[in-house]
Amino acid sequence: MIKNIGATQAIIAINPAAQVTVSTPSDGSAETIDWGDTAEISQADIDAKIVELEAEWTADEYARTRKEEYAALNQFELISDDDANGTSTHKDAIAAIKTKWPKDNSGPV
Repeated sequence: MIKNIGATQAIIAINPAAQVTVSTPSDGSAETIDWGDTAEISQADIDAKIVELEAEWTADEYARTRKEEYAALNQFELISDDDANGTSTHKDAIAAIKTKWPKDNSGPV
């Protein structure tokens, strides 16, 4: 899943103090940007920042997916059971998630 990064996110990433209004017409025509008192940023710089932010989003997919799968585990119960039974269920479950979602973003194994 690619997060839809738009002009507003790109502008704020370039200039966190920017106070702009970005309007996207429903007819599909070009966005308009009301810069107000904010120094205007070139469309080329905005487009480049969008590409950069989308690449970062994609690169972090493994972390977002791991987090969701970690949250689905009842980790405290697994740890308690492992302590009581001398097993490694919790450690094995974490390792399986890391194997399924490696940092190289190759997707699920």
